[in-house]
Amino acid sequence: MKNLSKIIVACFITLNCVNVWAQNNNDKKARQAALTAQRVNEKNFVFNADYVTPARGGGRSLTSQYDLTVTKDSIIAYLPYFGRAYLAPPYGSMDNGIKFTWTNFTYKVTVDKKKGFDILIKPVKEDISDANGVRFVRLSVGANGYASLQVINSNRDPITFEGTVEGRHQKKDDPTPY
Repeated sequence: MKNLSKIIVACFITLNCVNVWAQNNNDKKARQAALTAQRVNEKNFVFNADYVTPARGGGRSLTSQYDLTVTKDSIIAYLPYFGRAYLAPPYGSMDNGIKFTWTNFTYKVTVDKKKGFDILIKPVKEDISDANGVRFVRLSVGANGYASLQVINSNRDPITFEGTVEGRHQKKDDPTPY
């Protein structure tokens, strides 16, 4: 009888621990979802790319830091490019990546309760004569912060990046985010 009561007490304690752990885990997911929604709606985040999948060929992990920074007044891209280009970069240029700064753009967010956010970012005036020639970027962000970025270009094959959406960091002596 003593063993039975010990087993019942042990089961009760175990069930309570599992319940507390599950509740903490759900609270953590809810906080992460709220933080991701806030970043997307305030246009204040950085997409850090970890993996790239070109239209032709296999995907690969990225070993350097590549990102897309989104603020209320600018979109800054520093991403690699692997794939077929239909317009050569200027003579002598060693820069084959996707690098641009947009200060005049549209930012449209579509919310899906199950999938997260679908963000479409377009420059107001496309420059298709530019070798970079990015027409738009589409960012699909899950509530957990994981995201997929698709870059559609006039002069190159499309390319997709996988990574995470994080908050922008601040310098210690600067109260405004950079």
